[in-house]
Amino acid sequence: MIPGNGDMSGLMAQAQAMQQQLLNAQQELAETEVEGSAGGDLVTATVTGAGELVALTIKPEAVDPEDTETLADLVLAAVRDASSKSQALAAAKLGPMAGGMGLPF
Repeated sequence: MIPGNGDMSGLMAQAQAMQQQLLNAQQELAETEVEGSAGGDLVTATVTGAGELVALTIKPEAVDPEDTETLADLVLAAVRDASSKSQALAAAKLGPMAGGMGLPF
C-alpha cells in the first residue's frame, strides 16, 4: 500500500528531488577542500570533501635526510587529519539525506 493518499507521482517527484539534492551535495563535496596538518604545520595535506588528496606541502625544516621516518610519519598524520575532516564534512553534508534513505552515514 502506498503511504498518504496513494499519489504515486507525488512519491516519485519527492524521490527525484531527494536524488537531486544528494547529487548536488556530492558535487559540492567534490569541489570543497579541507586541510589537515601535522608537526605544527610542518606538513599540510589538502583533501577534497570526497576524500581525494589534491595537495601536500612540506616545509623545508621538516626534511632531515638522516631521519626520513619522522617525515613519513608527519605526512601520514597530515593526510589522516585531512581525511578525518573530509569524512566529517561528508557526514554533515550527506548525513541528513542518507539517514532518510537508510544509507550508512
